[in-house]
Amino acid sequence: MNLPLPGRAPWLAWSFLLCATLLWPHAARAQAAPEPITVPGNSTDASDADDVDSDTPRRPRDNRAPVAPRFEIDMQAPDEAMRDFLLRHMEVQRYRELRNLDASELGRLLAQAPANVRELLATLGHFSPTVEVVPPPGLGDAVADTGNNERRATPSSLGTITVRVDPGPVTQVASVTVSFVGDIANAPEAEAQRADIRREAGLIAGLPFSQADWDRTKTVALRRLIAQRYPSGRVQNSLADIDSEAHQARLYIELDSGKAMRMGEVVVQGAERYDAITAERLVRLTGLTPGSDYDLEKLQDAQRRIAESGYYDSVFVYVEPTPDGETLPVMVQLRESKRQKVVIGIGGSTDNGARLSLEHTHNSVPGIGWRAVSKLRLERDDQLASTDWSSIPNDDGWRKIAGAQAAKQLDDFTTTTSQRLRVGQAQLGVEYDRSFYLQYDRALVTSTLLSAAAQEEAKSSISANYAWTRRRFDDLVFPHRGYGLAVELGIGYTLGTTRLPFARTSARWLTYWPLGAISRAADPAPGQPRDMSAPGRRTQLGRLALRVEGGAVVARDNAPIPDTQLFITGGDNTVRGYGLRDIGVTRADGSIGPGRYKGVVSLEWQRPIFNADQRSNWENAIFIDGGAIANKAGDLKPVWGVGTGIRYNSPVGALQLDLAYGLEVKRFRIHLNVGFTF
Repeated sequence: MNLPLPGRAPWLAWSFLLCATLLWPHAARAQAAPEPITVPGNSTDASDADDVDSDTPRRPRDNRAPVAPRFEIDMQAPDEAMRDFLLRHMEVQRYRELRNLDASELGRLLAQAPANVRELLATLGHFSPTVEVVPPPGLGDAVADTGNNERRATPSSLGTITVRVDPGPVTQVASVTVSFVGDIANAPEAEAQRADIRREAGLIAGLPFSQADWDRTKTVALRRLIAQRYPSGRVQNSLADIDSEAHQARLYIELDSGKAMRMGEVVVQGAERYDAITAERLVRLTGLTPGSDYDLEKLQDAQRRIAESGYYDSVFVYVEPTPDGETLPVMVQLRESKRQKVVIGIGGSTDNGARLSLEHTHNSVPGIGWRAVSKLRLERDDQLASTDWSSIPNDDGWRKIAGAQAAKQLDDFTTTTSQRLRVGQAQLGVEYDRSFYLQYDRALVTSTLLSAAAQEEAKSSISANYAWTRRRFDDLVFPHRGYGLAVELGIGYTLGTTRLPFARTSARWLTYWPLGAISRAADPAPGQPRDMSAPGRRTQLGRLALRVEGGAVVARDNAPIPDTQLFITGGDNTVRGYGLRDIGVTRADGSIGPGRYKGVVSLEWQRPIFNADQRSNWENAIFIDGGAIANKAGDLKPVWGVGTGIRYNSPVGALQLDLAYGLEVKRFRIHLNVGFTF
């Protein structure tokens, strides 16, 4: 039985009435046409309003004409560099193109301008300047600041603002004090690191103070700290104590090293085609062994060595923190190269003309797992086919090597055909490369000027050789300082009908000497730091490059030594001003051939080219080269070449274009070379 609830009907009526009252305005607006929407500064008609409520995007506002500057600034400073710096960083510059800037707002900005200019001059080491800001005519009286906070401004109109600046004497850096807290403060093994940090920081002592140099000094000090042992180091405190009366600045840096960090195990990620042990060995060969001190330079060297091994397209070596906070595992992320790769190249040189090359690489030869690189190079005068095989390096970095090559050289009327076989071991170290090997050489020289009966027989030999190379350049792509030395020693025996012993030795030396006293010779542009992280690398005086080469083959006069074991020079990378293999011993048919003794020397002055006091990647070189080849040491008489050239530091290496004059042949030659190798 259903009973009606008391009061149910009145509640339903009231609910219906309330809903109708709430929904009625929305229903009425839905029936009415939308009214235009008015945007301040822009009129919109009914059709525009339809666009606003529809799904189509609102039409863009009409493009306005470019804003003309609301005022100009006449900056009167002692030199153009300071003038440009102040104009570039003045706060009032931000408002030059503000559409609604009025005279009242400009007057307020000009009242603050002297203090702003004083702050900018302080970053350049001028702490007692006189700054006068003259408003546009009609805007008000001059706004001046002489250091006593007196300012006046009565704006009235816009126009040209005149700023007169007398920077006063520049503040000199009297001293730089570096103190340490944490493990580095007392660790005996960090003594050299502390000395390097203090020496680097002290380079700005005696120079004009600037905020850019001060910031740079702190950055370099921190970088030196975290590069070895203390990757979590930080600048705990720094202070620049300015004595405005004596115009001196005393600088203080406090470095907190934290705990010393040590290397952990090597963890390789991404090894699929090739055994991960290869990457692990290359890392350990750089000195990153478990328990060794953290060293950023060794991490970078490990990354470079793995990348140069040829097995990987990309390599990333880094450390990862651990809960104990003292051990840092070495993480190696790899992207492996394909097992086989073919590269086709087209190039050229001033010595040999156009060049076509074909290179095939097999990173894991079936059955033995060696790496094989085979090349074919075709040039106007030279043709070469070679193959070089090498095993995976062992724990000491030694690899077994084997190679073969066949070559053909054309020189005027002479053709030299040669073959070479080599087998041995090689080690690529951090600073040193070493190898020892047995080598078989065979060479046949024929001349179109001689009859068949007068042609020489092929000469051959077998020799045991040892090669040693040390590189100590600051940069292996763009070296600025350092040296390299390479020495080869060999003893052998000629083959054929006449068998006689011989000894062969050769050496190469290349060194770079920076000129000048670091970068103090030229002040940087205002607001720019001096380059103190690499003293002497970038100076106006540049650097000298000295190259010396020598070689000797000691044997009886009648020993039939193959031409490929003798010496010849001339060309792009030896004695400029002469063609490839133009300097040698005169043969019976008048052609030039190799000799038993060699001497080459080259002195080059490399100077950076500056544009508006800013050094570019372009350099100029002035050089003198000399070289001599003879069959007896006493007959060495050098011929000389002089010239000049242009260098461009491109991403692929230094591009070199030289114009040289051969004093012996009295001819000019152009020489082109790419990259730096030693």
